[in-house]
Amino acid sequence: MLNKTLIFLILTSGFLSAQTDEIYTFPKVKSHLTVPISIPVSEVNRLINNSVTGVLYEDNSYTDNDNDQFKVRVEKSDKIKLTALKENRFLIEVPLKIWAEQGYGGMGYYAYQDTNFNVVMKFISSVEFKPDWKLETKTKTHGFDWTVKPVLDYGKVKIPISSLIEETLTEQQSKFTSVIDEKIKESFDLKPYLLMVWNNFSAPINVSEEYNTWLKLTPDKVYMSPVKIFSDYIQATVGLDLFSETFIGHIPLPSPLQVTFPNYTLKEDLASDFNLKTTANVSYTKATELARAQFLNQEFVLTSEKNKVKITDVKVYSEDFYIVIEAQTEGEVTGTSIIKGIPVYDPVKQKIVLSKIDFKLKTKNLFQKTVAALFEGKIRRTIGEEYGIPMDELISASKKSLTESFNKEYYPGIFLKGRVVNLYPSQILLFNNYMTVVIDTDANLQMKVDGLSF
Repeated sequence: MLNKTLIFLILTSGFLSAQTDEIYTFPKVKSHLTVPISIPVSEVNRLINNSVTGVLYEDNSYTDNDNDQFKVRVEKSDKIKLTALKENRFLIEVPLKIWAEQGYGGMGYYAYQDTNFNVVMKFISSVEFKPDWKLETKTKTHGFDWTVKPVLDYGKVKIPISSLIEETLTEQQSKFTSVIDEKIKESFDLKPYLLMVWNNFSAPINVSEEYNTWLKLTPDKVYMSPVKIFSDYIQATVGLDLFSETFIGHIPLPSPLQVTFPNYTLKEDLASDFNLKTTANVSYTKATELARAQFLNQEFVLTSEKNKVKITDVKVYSEDFYIVIEAQTEGEVTGTSIIKGIPVYDPVKQKIVLSKIDFKLKTKNLFQKTVAALFEGKIRRTIGEEYGIPMDELISASKKSLTESFNKEYYPGIFLKGRVVNLYPSQILLFNNYMTVVIDTDANLQMKVDGLSF
């Protein structure tokens, strides 16, 4: 089975709430994954060669076909060759070894002579993936080339039998087109492998034992671009809509296992780059710990060294769309400072910081307007502008994990190669006990199918 960490973020970070009795189920986040698929032409060539073997046609009777006194056996003599053509077509060349025997005479008396010769039978085949993921070919005859034209040698009498052989070959070549198409349709089926990927997406992934954190991925819809054939590869792009959910404190139930893989919807254009969204979660308990580590017992001067203010406690919580930092102070100003701001991600600092800061002071102290203005300015700069939740470790760890997951063989014959272009927090959602950071990942990925046992 494919590794469950296939192409997805490991979300563990130092900011997840420590394991407690609390159980959280975070919001579903919709994502889209785009995977270009490359199937070597040699893979189709191998499939056809494995499907078409031995004797292809045999006539063992002298008396059939209006007593034609003719026998023939047609066998594949060498490997079938595929050549990519324009307009999503292949030239298929089938080398054949032919044995023929012709009776010469009349009135019930015949002398027989046999001969062996070679011919290359040609076909033109167009290729497309059907919505049920089967590779479908539509094959037409394209004549054949003699290496040496067949002749029966009776010593003084030499009888060319090209016309007899050509008639038989033409008839069998027309029948052989359906054999090629049916063999490919029966044998080249990606659905079992895609179904394994689909069911792996649905199984919960333990992303942190320490924090009892689980990631659940639920595929939603599948898309595919039109197939294109190049000289060495058949290429198409698969798009997948999915939902990701993060759980803390309990293992989520997996989605029901699919027994059939859904048909795809055709889309003319699917970009090779994609954006994958997932989430990391920061409890206000942890946010408060960070604030206390940064500001607790800090002192700052107002009007003189004698007029100092000391921060004695800090608390972080949310209110509507705002993060609230509540700071207790003593000294020149004893009271509670309430700093509110909208949380945003600062890519330069690589921190979640506050914007549109609002300030309110609750105090029984009566002091001058000048001192009040100085205090507000100091506390705004000290806490409101300096407070931040660092995200750099999370970003580095996630990028490393994704890069490792993007470059592996996940199943014999299925290879992934990819690159993380960018990874950044894009949205912050506030809830009663925690904030959810939505993480966007810009990346590209290639899937190569080579050597599967079709």
